[in-house]
Amino acid sequence: MVYDDALRARETARSEGMPFPKAGDLSKRLITEAKDTPARAWLGEVSAVILQQSLRDLDTAYKNFFDGPKGKRPRVGAPRYKSRKGTRQSVRFTANARWSITPGRRLRLPKIGDVRVKWSRTVPSVPSTVTMVKDSAGRYFASFVVETGPEEFLPEVSPELGIDLGLGHFAVLSDGTKVAGPRFLRRAEKRMKKAQRALSRKEKGSRNRDKARVRVARAHARVADARREFHHRLSTKLIRENQAVAVEDLAVRGLARTRLAKSVHDAGWSAFVAMLEYKAARYGRTLVKIGRFEPTSQVCSQCGVQDGPKPLHVRVWTCGACGAVLDRDINAAVNVAKAAGLAVTACRARVRPGRVPAPRSEAGTHPTPQPSTAR
Repeated sequence: MVYDDALRARETARSEGMPFPKAGDLSKRLITEAKDTPARAWLGEVSAVILQQSLRDLDTAYKNFFDGPKGKRPRVGAPRYKSRKGTRQSVRFTANARWSITPGRRLRLPKIGDVRVKWSRTVPSVPSTVTMVKDSAGRYFASFVVETGPEEFLPEVSPELGIDLGLGHFAVLSDGTKVAGPRFLRRAEKRMKKAQRALSRKEKGSRNRDKARVRVARAHARVADARREFHHRLSTKLIRENQAVAVEDLAVRGLARTRLAKSVHDAGWSAFVAMLEYKAARYGRTLVKIGRFEPTSQVCSQCGVQDGPKPLHVRVWTCGACGAVLDRDINAAVNVAKAAGLAVTACRARVRPGRVPAPRSEAGTHPTPQPSTAR
């Protein structure tokens, strides 16, 4: 509410040609004085630090908006009002809010009390800020801001890897390994459809509809959590075991507008590549992205001859130049690594040795023609 009031005050001043109100003036008018009015008396029931953080968030949104045309950061839209239909809520407590972690490992928040926490990991240092988040499924999360030391790089290893991302298999590696796609959304689709149908039958505005909406949100949250866990496990494994990793810069946004949209979103390639990127930077590894127009599926990884595009149903093909029989996905993964300049071998790209036609001069098995035995 404070965020929307501050945004409305600044937009009104802009439309009237007046200078923007400063944060101090907005804090006095929208927080201090508003608490004494009947319409905003409930603002006194929460910590004043939370309300001040809303004004700082608005200042940050305006700064990002104005820095876009200057080239200081990517362009973003102008600040917008908070949606009444939004189900995700968050509050942030800074150090001066006097929050703490009790000896019993509970989270003590001002004007809220002690909150029992299920810790996912040990806090490495004394946190300076905590953000409480309530997601659409009704779950609460605590996010801490802590200071950590320099990143510890992993010891160097020799393997270098190329990855070909797809739908049949989530990832095919240049060493011949194929990682199956879990297809979390497809597996949970029947249960999610049932929950969605139950939601559509509930009367709008009723408490039963709110309960049904939460059930739908929890079904989606389980799918998202399972997919995220799969991405984390696989990306960590690949970064730890390889010194350099190469991936293809896929046009996910374009593929999401095709008939394969649901499968593309279910795979989550962009999130997986983003994990590879930040984990490579954290642990001292190298991540290389090659162009999406690189003909990785058209070039033979054995001899380098390009023989044109192939339909998607062709999974194994024979090179017309060297006769090698190649697996389409493994061959593409090897070519991804080669296009990135990684030192990989193409020995695993071959499925089986192909038959190379002998020269015409050596095709016969006898030096002289044999007489025919036909009558």
